[in-house]
Amino acid sequence: MKRRSFLKVVGSVTAGSTLGLQRQLHAKETVSTAEQEKVAGLPRRVLGRTGEKVSIVGFPGLALTHYDQQRGTEGIHDAFERGVNYFDVAPAYGKDGDCEKKMGIGLQGIDRNRIFLACKTKKRDKEGARLELERSLKRLKTDYFDLYQMHHIRTPEEVKQALGPNGAIETFLKAKEQGKVNYLGFSAHTTKGALEALKGFRFDTLMFPINFVDFFKIGFGKPILKLATEQGVGVFAMKALSQGAWPKGMTRTRKWWYRTTETQEEVDLSIRFSLSHKCVAAGIPPSFLDLLDKAIKAAKSYRPITGTEIRKLQERSQTYESLFLREEQAVAHGDSLSEPIYADSPHECCPCSHA
Repeated sequence: MKRRSFLKVVGSVTAGSTLGLQRQLHAKETVSTAEQEKVAGLPRRVLGRTGEKVSIVGFPGLALTHYDQQRGTEGIHDAFERGVNYFDVAPAYGKDGDCEKKMGIGLQGIDRNRIFLACKTKKRDKEGARLELERSLKRLKTDYFDLYQMHHIRTPEEVKQALGPNGAIETFLKAKEQGKVNYLGFSAHTTKGALEALKGFRFDTLMFPINFVDFFKIGFGKPILKLATEQGVGVFAMKALSQGAWPKGMTRTRKWWYRTTETQEEVDLSIRFSLSHKCVAAGIPPSFLDLLDKAIKAAKSYRPITGTEIRKLQERSQTYESLFLREEQAVAHGDSLSEPIYADSPHECCPCSHA
């Protein structure tokens, strides 16, 4: 697809997004808030067709790379006491599995049956995925994961490998048969990669960037949400507090590879936007405990976003830069992804520190 054609498609998707989202929200508003289960004041939602109930804000395991063990453990227990039961981590988070190790220690003292623990693998082959799964179980000090996912899918070729003969899916299915995992999912950073996965296997869940900047700037996430809804797939909205890529020359207010919402008011609106999509079960804040704190506060006062607020966010989005446009274009055009798109992204900066 040529660049002009790609941008034309993006423009047409974005133009209709406000009306479509408003229609969806009207349907959600017919559900009484009294019907939502809450724990410590934090709402929980059913995760797609799994029937599991997860807190509408999840604990971002990558955050543990920024803190020592004591502070990380305190953050884990504080989040749990405030109603968070969904904890997400991966072996690629931090150097040499640093975040898995810290979470494994940090979760001690919390009843395993009261949390929904999710892990991932970037391995696409059967044996590689098996070895990583077994190591992750040991690091997390558990004998099973509630959810195990294929991590950071970008290209259709990766999906075909993972779902093909001797692919990672064989390990996933065997592990489920053995009781080592309950549900299967994936995380993706591109539309083509996510759609290939959704069409290639009956996954229970998916993680995809759902935030107002990328949604309104390039329609990012719209076809994914549509198909996920049709299939009954539970969605985790990652990068929920993203305000897009850092503009060149801007002084960075936080040492992170993308801009994040910072004030409580901004966080409230961003969280409500991501959670107002009917198939989204939970949002994942950026990997900092202070932003997790604000996200939990926002979630405890959650209400569906209004049409006026949607228009406000759509206008605001035009002043920001899409975080995923370059990656989306590269995959859409079949370009090589061998060179980093963002040199300081934990997804790409070094083999031992993916996110």
